[in-house]
Amino acid sequence: MNAVAEIENLRVDVGGRAIVDGVNLRVLPGRIIALVGASGSGKTTTGLALLGEYPAGARVTGDVRVPDGLVGYVPQHPGAVLNPARRIGALLCDIARTQVRDLPRRQRRAAIGERVLRAVSLAQLPDATAMLRRFPHQLSGGQQQRVVLAQALLLGARVVVADEPTTGQDALTKRSIVDQLAAVSREGIAVVLLSHDLDVVRALADEVLVMRDGHVVESAPAERLWLAPRHPWTAKLLASESTTTRIEPASEGGAVLRTGPLTARHGRTAVLRMPELTLRAGECLAVVGRSGSGKTTLARCLTGLHRNHDGEILLDGIPLPRSLRDRTRQQLAAVQYVFQDARAAFDEHRPVLHQVVRTAVRLRGMAEADALTEALTTLFGLGLTEDLVRRRPDRLSGGELHRAALARALLARPRVLICDEITSGLDTITRQGVLDTLAGLVRDRGDLSLILITHDLATAALATRIAVLEAGNLVEEGPARQLLTAPQHPFSVRLMETTAQLPARARA
Repeated sequence: MNAVAEIENLRVDVGGRAIVDGVNLRVLPGRIIALVGASGSGKTTTGLALLGEYPAGARVTGDVRVPDGLVGYVPQHPGAVLNPARRIGALLCDIARTQVRDLPRRQRRAAIGERVLRAVSLAQLPDATAMLRRFPHQLSGGQQQRVVLAQALLLGARVVVADEPTTGQDALTKRSIVDQLAAVSREGIAVVLLSHDLDVVRALADEVLVMRDGHVVESAPAERLWLAPRHPWTAKLLASESTTTRIEPASEGGAVLRTGPLTARHGRTAVLRMPELTLRAGECLAVVGRSGSGKTTLARCLTGLHRNHDGEILLDGIPLPRSLRDRTRQQLAAVQYVFQDARAAFDEHRPVLHQVVRTAVRLRGMAEADALTEALTTLFGLGLTEDLVRRRPDRLSGGELHRAALARALLARPRVLICDEITSGLDTITRQGVLDTLAGLVRDRGDLSLILITHDLATAALATRIAVLEAGNLVEEGPARQLLTAPQHPFSVRLMETTAQLPARARA
């Protein structure tokens, strides 16, 4: 079978350092090949090489061959590649119009419509008529992803590179993405899947390449690799899936954070309705639910980033100002937020280390030398090197930036730490390391409380309690072990059942 894309002995050097070295890849039509590995292992660099895209200043050797020259790319953050000023229908019609120029004028309009509807259907974009009238900002991340995929299909791509397509997605949306990519491969289109999510890789991949430090350390058919990994790193990666860290319920501590009944709005529309919520010292609360259920809005209310809400938020019994601009330095330090989009949370012009150090200097009044020592110790504990964090944010992977953002928040010595999907872009080994670190901090400090915003129930298992949100409402709350094993609300039951196991070989 002829390959639709090939990479031979690819090496990419940036600043004298090889970020990819000796990579070989052969992509066959209708097959799904997955690249897995830790953040910074070279997955995205390898995937983008198929599009002829490389980091600025890169020195590239080796061969990349794409005979048809048509490779589609679905990025991790698809909204960034959609024109915000144009409706979805107009974006897709513009592409389809270039495909029908040879047709008589009278036939073009119908042909454009047919092509758009076929691409939208293949990309599994629901309620196509309504979706085509919307602007990109009116779609969820999963819907934006489907639009970008439809664009690639309209262009006639024979290969689609999907970069972390399930990162930050709830279990129900994840299942639909698996079905979507399986449908694309059944059309004879090759898929190169870059992913940390081994459940998704297990459900889709024909072949798996395991990467570490820019090298492919193991390559094998999926079935063989799951059953008999040959490289120690692969075995460690698979074994870490079954490891679970838990924060055991602490003795009844005092309330650190408390809210009255809370109603948050976007404009005049209520997007979150929460009853009273209490977080005690040494406790971990996981907040789970679908995208758009109100999880991040809750976090933004607690941290003073969303002020359009009713209801008080109390820290140690004292009301917090609704806007973070009105909070004191002590209040800002006490409630820290690690954002889901870590890249957007860093100044792109300053080294990461400088920004981590600055938190302790500004919020705790530390001397810069002492703050530097504490920052490096914290960063090292999260698996980041000094050489890495002295770079600017654009030189770090998404997973590396997530860990740097966590270190920055910890430098404030918070009473309440809110983590929004901080493990979603991490491989299983690194994720476990971060969860172990968080559990250790709670255990050792005693006065630190965590709120984990997550789609990943393996991460939620760390928690003392779990709260389930759906459509802006709290539908169930209870001890983590009880809720994970015996949920009561129909939505919770559906969420747990979907998470339990993606079907192996979903495309078969």
